[in-house]
Amino acid sequence: QDTLDEEGLLLNTNSGIYFEFIPADEIYNEQPTRLSLKDVQTGVNYALIINSNAGLWGYNIGDTVRFVSTDPYRLVVTGRTKHFISAFGEHVIGEEVEYAMLQAAQEHNAHIIEFTVAPKVQTDNELPYHEWFVEFETVPDDLEAFSMSINNHLREKNSYYEDLISGAILQPLKIRSMQKHGFIEYMKSQGKLGGQNKVPRLSNDRKIADAIQPWIQN
Repeated sequence: QDTLDEEGLLLNTNSGIYFEFIPADEIYNEQPTRLSLKDVQTGVNYALIINSNAGLWGYNIGDTVRFVSTDPYRLVVTGRTKHFISAFGEHVIGEEVEYAMLQAAQEHNAHIIEFTVAPKVQTDNELPYHEWFVEFETVPDDLEAFSMSINNHLREKNSYYEDLISGAILQPLKIRSMQKHGFIEYMKSQGKLGGQNKVPRLSNDRKIADAIQPWIQN
């Protein structure tokens, strides 16, 4: 970070590192598009790949980034490549769910302690959906309206999710309220309690969702 007046981090392009960028929705493709620095666009999420300048090796650092400027090159970190949901091809990332939650919380005067999201693929006689596990400090007066607000903001941010909802492939998300200190108890049960460990915002499987069942209120 070279200044407090500009958004984003200034990318050091003169350090003997060759940067490549994979569009976030192609991260797990067999042959993803690999863009050089001159080809990136602002407002697009990329996985960041660093390479030696001789091209002998490349390394996926595990972060997703988004450029806020290309002259100079400034970027913000938007999430982790392993924290995503794409069970139905929606390519939802951490930045998007955090944005949707923040907007909905402000609109409904809710205060959130922690949350995580997982896909619900196997359902009984209903469409699949995203399941949001939320620990509230202040519960919104109308939980259903709060849920729809999150859903609508996520549709605004992610066109793939919008297509799945409007095409009746997915139904709107559902919220499961967690007990107070539920996530702390979960982290304790995993031996991961402490400041260095955080609950992932997103999982593309049900491992966390299944493990936190003892601390769900509804």
